Amino acid sequence: MSDLDDCFKASDQPITVAEAIARFSDNLGGIAQSENVPVREALGRILASELTARHDIPPHDNSAVDGYAVYFDDLSQDGETRLPVTGRIAAGHPLKRPAKRGEAVQIFTGAPVPEGADDTGPDTIFMVEDCQVEGDEVILPSGIKRDANHRKAGEDVKTGDVILSPGHKLRPQDVSMAASLGYAEVEVWRRLKVAVFSTGDEIQDVGAPLEPGHIYDANRYSLISMLEQLGCDVTDVGIFPDVPGDIRAGLWQAADNHDLLVTSGGVSKGEEDHIKDIIEDLGALNFWNLAIKPGRPIALGHIEREGVQVPFIGLPGNPVAVMVTFLRIARPLILLLSGAKDLEPKLFQVVAGFDIKKKPGRREWLRARLEQDEAGKAVAVKFEAEGSGIISSMVESDGLVELPEECELVKQGDLVDFLPFSEVM
Repeated sequence: MSDLDDCFKASDQPITVAEAIARFSDNLGGIAQSENVPVREALGRILASELTARHDIPPHDNSAVDGYAVYFDDLSQDGETRLPVTGRIAAGHPLKRPAKRGEAVQIFTGAPVPEGADDTGPDTIFMVEDCQVEGDEVILPSGIKRDANHRKAGEDVKTGDVILSPGHKLRPQDVSMAASLGYAEVEVWRRLKVAVFSTGDEIQDVGAPLEPGHIYDANRYSLISMLEQLGCDVTDVGIFPDVPGDIRAGLWQAADNHDLLVTSGGVSKGEEDHIKDIIEDLGALNFWNLAIKPGRPIALGHIEREGVQVPFIGLPGNPVAVMVTFLRIARPLILLLSGAKDLEPKLFQVVAGFDIKKKPGRREWLRARLEQDEAGKAVAVKFEAEGSGIISSMVESDGLVELPEECELVKQGDLVDFLPFSEVM
């Protein structure tokens, strides 16, 4: 049995979201290949190999301020200290001689702290605004601590440290770290190539007046947008009419040059729902009976072509259900296939601004916006309409209140888990 067969195999009984994601995590690995990209193009990519420190950061002792570098042991413990200023050190221009006891050296932020003749050197730096200059001397106040304003080599990162691990999605600060370590290129996983399509004679693409009995294809565009935000290389395959031969030919062609196929709706057992039979004929298809709301069974399977299994994800057809199930079910699966290690988004606790009864044993998501109460706490205000076709409920909400399986009742003022759209979109 292959990994795809094992992790996509459906259960006869309803299972929880946590159980489904655990099965994915245990049995499914990434399918993408790695490639080297310039560090300036690495933002949002998923790291494929360890990023280790090639040198210390900072690479040398340096000053945290503009001021004067001195030996702490030259300072008077009873009052001010007067020392001659005998040198000047700017960033990129180190002192060309060892620093001596009994002198002060003017130094600027980021400039290298000089070494001494006896393997020591100045260890304390005064801020320029705390000092007085008289001729060729500087007057230093008392009360400073040893090593003040002295940044040591390697205090941020030491040579050989593992900075980032494989599977980490690179953020701007990670790109900054890679550049500071001298990486011109980094090894990342190739972007997952995903084909997105819709089916149905009633589905119409945007750009022309809506025909009688038709609806615009909102789901395909939301799927494409969410996949692109995950860093996928997305192909819009378009809309297949309810013609089995056309659907079969289109899916067979898409399976030849993509890593994943994604659609919404059209995978039930109705007379005009042809995808189920086609996917089963070309590979395998299972319906996952997840205990969730919104969202009906998720279809997971694959098309097998020339010995390669191309995963298939079929999401519900209602616009809200397709977005919610993508974010909480499909997203972890796609991240796994992409080589990522952090699959679950962060949820935050907020105050419930509503009362609701819930069926136990089922995980539910409520659309909500955030407001602040008088104490400054974030309060989730539930969107009034709960229908799975109300796209405006997603537009006007800030995120989803997630109610776990064991929850049966929420009262106003209770703490609830909240998933901001900014965390996953």
